[in-house]
This record gives sequence, C-alpha cells and structure tokens, in this order.
Amino acid sequence: MPWFPDFISAVELVRQQTRAAGQADPVTQYLTALNNGDARALEDVWPGQVVVHDPRAGEIRGHRQLRRFVSQNKSWLAERHARIETVAATLAGGRAVVELLAHLAGDGRELAWPVAVVAESPDDRSVVFRTYCSQWPVDGRRHVRPAILPPGDAHPSDVVGRYQAALEAGDAEAIVQTFAPDGYYREPIGSPATHRGTAELRSFFASRFGAGGGIGLRDCAVTDDGVRCAVEYTCVRWGSHDLVPQAGLGVYERGPGGLLAAARIYDDIEAPV
Repeated sequence: MPWFPDFISAVELVRQQTRAAGQADPVTQYLTALNNGDARALEDVWPGQVVVHDPRAGEIRGHRQLRRFVSQNKSWLAERHARIETVAATLAGGRAVVELLAHLAGDGRELAWPVAVVAESPDDRSVVFRTYCSQWPVDGRRHVRPAILPPGDAHPSDVVGRYQAALEAGDAEAIVQTFAPDGYYREPIGSPATHRGTAELRSFFASRFGAGGGIGLRDCAVTDDGVRCAVEYTCVRWGSHDLVPQAGLGVYERGPGGLLAAARIYDDIEAPV
C-alpha cells in the first residue's frame, strides 16, 4: 500500500499546522474552548502543562482539571447568553494580552464586563493563561484576588513610568498631566465608570488619593508593543493602608503625542474605608 506513508505524512502535517495556528493565537483558542465547553483542541496544541489562573475558579492545573473547568465555564456563559467582543491585543516578548468585553444578558438588561486574558508559553508544549477582571459587575461583590506572580525586573519607562510614579506618590496633578486632553481612565467595573478629560480625571484621582496618599503597585510582568503597555502587578498599599497583596493588570495606551490616550484597569481591589 504505497499511499499509506503519504497518508501518515499528510495527517502529521495537518497536526503540525493546527498546533502552529493554536500557538500563534492562544487566547482565541482558549476562548473558543470556553465557549464550546471542549478542551480537546487546547490539549492537542498544548500536550504538556496547561495552567489557568481564573478569578472565579482559582488555579486550574493539568488536563483533568482543565476539562472540568472548561465544561463548567460553558454552562456559566450559556446561562448568561454571553457574547465576547475583542477590544485590543498587545503582543510582545512571547506574551499575549487580549482585552475583551463580555456582553452578558440577564434580568432584562445587558452588561458589558471588561476582562483581560494573558497567555504565556514557557515552551512549545505548555501554556499559562491568566485572567484579570472585577467580579463586581457580575455579583455585586469585591473579591480579594491573591498575588499570582512574583515581582519582576521589568518596569515601564516614558509616560507609563511617570503615571506609575505619580500613582505611587498620590499626586493627582502629576497623574493628570500624563493623559492627553481627551484621554480617559476606565475603572474595572466598565464603561459607566469612565473618566475622560482633564477635569474628570483630576476629580477622580483626587478622590482616589483620599485614603492618605498614593497606591502602591509592584510590577510583575510588562508586555509593551510600543503603543500599549500592559502591566501585571500586585497591589500592596492604598494610601496609609497596607493591603493583603492582590493581583491586577493595567493596560496603558499611548496617543500620537506620547501621552496616555487611555488607561484600562482590570482588578477587584477595593479602596479602604
């Protein structure tokens, strides 16, 4: 049967092409698995270790836990008639950060829930997914999210670094000056809490710093493509209050003039009383 080796070669080629496509766009593949409730495609592309850090489910490690998580997540999304919209993607240094709006229906209304997913592959057989969001839009509660990553060596420079320094210092005027005149800051709960323009930003950050000073973040991982800079961080202090270390992510988008056109935050950190 002279054709048999050719058949095997063709099957292997398809398998390699499928793996290459999945590795090139891991977040889309991950979201497809969650929507379909089927982890097999993920397991085919990543036959090694698959780790998921999810705000609701915690840490999922290994294929058995992955299958259970994917199946349960499909049911959760289906109950809410979820529709996923991609907002932006930041790709750099072997890491992908994809910002999403999950449109959820229920109680006669639809809410747009901001979610960010980070995909990082330590080798060509394994992948780690880290999801960041606030759960306030879904259940009306703030959930303490333990730190996920250790502090890293990379730190943003230029306008993003100035923003972080002003945030740490609690300097509302300095932080406003890092934004373009029509720039905006979107809180983790979504578009109802978006602050645009100098006056709104000044008022918002003045209230943020009303707990005795600035907000202390420890940078863990930085993904910067030159336009957007995504920073995974651990928040350890708010004003004069030390916090239980909590994980979050901020995406800072530069405008044409080099100032911030947008800052979009994904965490569930609650200001101290």
